Amino acid sequence: MRYFIWFSYDGAAYHGWQIQPNGVTVQSELQRCLSLLLRENVVVTGAGRTDTGVHARRMAAHFDTDAAFDPQLLTHKLNGLLHQDIGVYGIEEVHPEMHARFSAVARTYHYYVHNRKDPFLRHYSLELHYQLDYQLMNEAGRILLEYEDFGAFCKAGSDVKTTLCHITHAQWHQTSDTTWYFEITANRFLRNMVRAVVGTLVEVGRHRMTLDDFRRVIEGKQRTQAGESMPAKALFLENVVYGSMPRNIDASKYRILETSKPRNFETSKYRSLEISKLQNLKNNKIMNN
Repeated sequence: MRYFIWFSYDGAAYHGWQIQPNGVTVQSELQRCLSLLLRENVVVTGAGRTDTGVHARRMAAHFDTDAAFDPQLLTHKLNGLLHQDIGVYGIEEVHPEMHARFSAVARTYHYYVHNRKDPFLRHYSLELHYQLDYQLMNEAGRILLEYEDFGAFCKAGSDVKTTLCHITHAQWHQTSDTTWYFEITANRFLRNMVRAVVGTLVEVGRHRMTLDDFRRVIEGKQRTQAGESMPAKALFLENVVYGSMPRNIDASKYRILETSKPRNFETSKYRSLEISKLQNLKNNKIMNN
């Protein structure tokens, strides 16, 4: 049976989400604790990969097991076994074809900044020592919605088949006189993409790059032309959204793993893509058996 697990983590002490040969990761810790409690080797697949030092406020993953357990009790035991910087919210059974990564239709990230020294923000927000033109940066953010190829913001040397992403929301929000955050939602993100986008928007906000220059960066698709990658500590994966079940599945048997939709996001636009990925996985599984 397949289960989804919802959790959050402070990424400061981890070498990202994905298992690494020479470093402790969130995935390795989650698998270690689940394997101990279920007394079998459990493999966990996450909704995405966060880099070293990046946090997640709401992350999803799935694992398969035939072991009998009470989801509420397992959640409680996991939280007792995991370190304080990883917290599990809940575990629930889902249809076997639901996939934490490929069934997700949207992901939202926040990047936090402040411009006054604050000891309580230093670990989770970037302190800026210059003023930014947030109105101009929001104009640049709207330009992102006009494009789909974001090779300019992909880490050099990344092993990706495509640099196409569909961004549906990109905007700076002010939360006080000295604090802001950048919110961006897309169906998928490239490695290091959000931090590179923020770094390039900061160039616009400092009037070092015009809106026309910003367009040229996107259209040029060269990472060297974009802004610097901003520090990881201020980046949070805020949410992962799942759409409808694949066709021919009785959704009433399963709880819908879905939170409120991101702004301007149409699930239907990506349903065919989601089903195609799931079908490919199913076909590969049949061929390998």
